[in-house]
Amino acid sequence: MQNIVTMARRELGAFFLSPIAYAVNAIFLFTIGLAFALGTFKSGAEASLRDMLDFWMLLILVFVLPMLCMRLMSEEFRSGTIETLMTAPVTEAEVIFGKFFGALGFYFVLLATVLLFPIILASFGPIDLKLLLCHYIGMVLVGSLYIAVSLFFSTLTKHQVVAVLFSFSLLALMTFASHALATQLEGWPRVVLQQISIRTHYHDFVRGMLDMNHCVFFITTTGFFLFLSVKLLEVRRWQ
Repeated sequence: MQNIVTMARRELGAFFLSPIAYAVNAIFLFTIGLAFALGTFKSGAEASLRDMLDFWMLLILVFVLPMLCMRLMSEEFRSGTIETLMTAPVTEAEVIFGKFFGALGFYFVLLATVLLFPIILASFGPIDLKLLLCHYIGMVLVGSLYIAVSLFFSTLTKHQVVAVLFSFSLLALMTFASHALATQLEGWPRVVLQQISIRTHYHDFVRGMLDMNHCVFFITTTGFFLFLSVKLLEVRRWQ
């Protein structure tokens, strides 16, 4: 456990020293602020973040988190520091989980900036704190899954651009394509697509419904991609 904490601190500190992380942070703040200004903060609109979070937040995170996480393992392979890391007294699981929690910590920093929007809305009307908490639980679960997927592809290749493209492609399929196809089909294909659709599971959090089935989906899927990352790193270690 101590090795995971040490690795997570190392990665979190690296984010604050990386110009890419600051660029991604700026892109996130600009795009989410634009979505808020054009979709929510306008005359006659409902004093709620639901419209912004239901689509725009997912769309932005599909782009932002792969860019944020592309260097997690790819940079280690490219620079050759993976050899030093693997000779240290740490296991593959400790490396992967340390990288994961470091990226998750920086993602929490991004989510903290989103608190500005409910503060603005509070000046125009009352804010449902339970609904806001449900929103944040949903965003944490979605972000954790996106980071796990991005970490997996970063472990797959030393080329950061390739890791970003693969991560974006899979997340776009799981988030938007599956949801769109599910609305066009009937029967068991629709049920299957709804079960693998990230947006379908996330939607209830936006509505203020804390369903344990959705929580289990995000936790197990995140765990699955972290497991794949560990196994992939084990294979690469002994090549």
